[in-house]
Amino acid sequence: MARKDVLMNLTAPVSDRPKDMGSSNYAMRGASKSMLSSIGELSAQAARAEKLLEGGSIVELDTSLVDASFVSDRMSGSDEAYTELLEAIREQGQDTPILVRPHPADENRYMVVFGHRRLRVAKELGRPVKAIIKKLDDAVHVIAQGQENSARDNLSFIERAVFAQKLIDLEYDRETVQTALSTDNPMLTRMLSITKRVPLNVIDVIGSAKAVGRDRWIELATQYEKTGGGELMTYFQSPEFTEIEASDDRFAKAFDHLKTAAKTKPQKVKLASPVKSWTSQDKSVNFTMNRKPKKVDVSFKSDDAGAFGDWLSERLGGLYEDFRKSNGD
Repeated sequence: MARKDVLMNLTAPVSDRPKDMGSSNYAMRGASKSMLSSIGELSAQAARAEKLLEGGSIVELDTSLVDASFVSDRMSGSDEAYTELLEAIREQGQDTPILVRPHPADENRYMVVFGHRRLRVAKELGRPVKAIIKKLDDAVHVIAQGQENSARDNLSFIERAVFAQKLIDLEYDRETVQTALSTDNPMLTRMLSITKRVPLNVIDVIGSAKAVGRDRWIELATQYEKTGGGELMTYFQSPEFTEIEASDDRFAKAFDHLKTAAKTKPQKVKLASPVKSWTSQDKSVNFTMNRKPKKVDVSFKSDDAGAFGDWLSERLGGLYEDFRKSNGD
């Protein structure tokens, strides 16, 4: 597909796009295979989300009629940037409209493509939200949503990783996810390696951890795997942890807890090998057998143990044949 055709497909009305770009009912089933195949072109898409706002009429919508995107890209927790945005809009008004689409399940409602924080601010201030309405299908929706956040560079590494995992769970293919996040396949693999090893409910408790990058999250995932979770969810209920407000600090505490759990993890106790013994009725011979997985130690104790051992060794062939017959060989 030529580059200009890709650009057209992302910004054209749904009715003008090829049929294989149709709505997927919140799950991709092969339609995105016609998307960009070259990672080198992904970086050029970061600005496309903003282009979707061009040429559209700005309207004011009642915030009660606008629903969140069907896939979230932000994690809960304190956000200084949100507070700054709130104060800026309170004083200066909303400069940049959000992008919404007609709700795919309710013709009287809308769904946010991007601009969730601006919608949240409008709700908090009791004001209508300025928006541009465009008809988009699910595939373009998630790409625009992901790229708008990539362009603004205000999602943390783990928020991007969780967003990627959610898209994978919705059955979007890796190419679409890479395009949405403006990332390459190796980085996407690293992101998913974390979300596959660390449960999303654990990540959600830690929060967005804005200052924590890829390497530290990989370390935490490794420690989590080593300790089987280190009873982390139990630790999250402790006063020591619940008093922590900053997400970066919660990450640090969780990381330290897992490292401590790894050091104190109980070692596997080696069970003693079963020992069998036999003593003759006249007490003249004592037989002991120590059985191991691939080895059996046999010993005799008797005044004439040597002679008995010689006698036994001369008959080992016959004894072994009797053993095989008893096992059906």
